[in-house]
Amino acid sequence: MATFFGEVLSVYSRAVEDDDEDSEENEEDEQIRRELEEKREVHLHWSPEVSESMKSGNKLQCSEFILAVGHNAARFLSVYVLTSPNWDPVGHASVWNERSRAVSGQTSEESACVFYRQKDNPSVLICQVTCFVAEDQLFQWTEKVFDCLQHRELNVTVLSDCSVAEYKTADYLHCSSAPFLRTLHTGAYSGQPVCRSLEQPNIVTGLPAAVLNHCEVHRITAVVYQCYSDVIGPDSVTMETYKPALTKLGKSIQLDPSPSKDILNKFVRTTNIQSNLYI
Repeated sequence: MATFFGEVLSVYSRAVEDDDEDSEENEEDEQIRRELEEKREVHLHWSPEVSESMKSGNKLQCSEFILAVGHNAARFLSVYVLTSPNWDPVGHASVWNERSRAVSGQTSEESACVFYRQKDNPSVLICQVTCFVAEDQLFQWTEKVFDCLQHRELNVTVLSDCSVAEYKTADYLHCSSAPFLRTLHTGAYSGQPVCRSLEQPNIVTGLPAAVLNHCEVHRITAVVYQCYSDVIGPDSVTMETYKPALTKLGKSIQLDPSPSKDILNKFVRTTNIQSNLYI
């Protein structure tokens, strides 16, 4: 190749080497992507008894599935329901993402997504979720959990936390009455909700939305009760707001009408200390 000044330069082509480098980089990217997808996969871990019952494709016989998403919803169940010795932990889900560093080999006590089953009536199942489930994990969490449950005569109740700052209304004075409940349900739900329906343009997001959408598609009776609160973290007043939602279930769920102060302090005290700037 001749330059403007007549100097002859040898021409060296890197086309082959560039292609090789690109293919190596693509292979590395694919490997990293596969490893990340495997790491972000949702894993369900059931007790030996439940695992044995689900062999040969059998599913859990479930008439009531109560899902609590968020610290107030989950701890409401801990305070008012799970203090009874009539509940056994039967499994947990491990979820790893940028905000939830759960380890797949952890025990149910360490997990932020635990399943409990009633001893007297094994068809009643509770799940507490206090970990973050990322958008790319919502579908697989919902599919894997509901794939373990029989759908016939299944009723799903979802309790969900939400900040009152996300509540949209023309009358913002109403927000001063927080905490308060709003509800959405599937077309198969024929019951009478215990509160007003969620007004437009408000929406349900995250895991409650994924569960509600799954139930709508599969014609499962489901209702979501979303609690709007102005308090960050577990709060006894916010917890009590969920009471009417489970009272509707009648004998399936027995609520402790007056939990002891020790039990309430166990689930509220830590957050109160951390949120006090003057301590």
